[in-house]
Amino acid sequence: MTQPAKGRSEKAVLFTGGFSSFSVNDISKAKQFYGDTLGLDVADEQEGALRLENPSGGFLFLYPKEDHKPATFTVFNLQVDDVSNAVDDLANRGIQFLQYDDPIKTDEKGIFWGSKDGHSPNIAWFEDPAGNILSVIEDQSG
Repeated sequence: MTQPAKGRSEKAVLFTGGFSSFSVNDISKAKQFYGDTLGLDVADEQEGALRLENPSGGFLFLYPKEDHKPATFTVFNLQVDDVSNAVDDLANRGIQFLQYDDPIKTDEKGIFWGSKDGHSPNIAWFEDPAGNILSVIEDQSG
């Protein structure tokens, strides 16, 4: 039997991967938005669903739901090298960024400059056509 990685339980070995999914109210609008506007690779799946290839590996599964209710939290974070450049680029593609005042404050472009506190990433939020909240978030791994 394979030994689990240090600090992991033996049960974790059972899983071979994972992915996230969320609903949308109009799959054709979602396909256009995620594929054409955001530039992600989108594939049609069974039952009218979509598979979005995550740029960092893995995938996201979007499915149609008539009584869809948008998530009130961020469902997908897209990592970028420079959040300000990404916001400018996406704004030029027609995306409007959300403004927040409390508990965090975004600037006029919709960016929360979390790096100023030394603990949080720079991030900006926007919605897909179904009202789900997405973000561009500065990659802090490098």
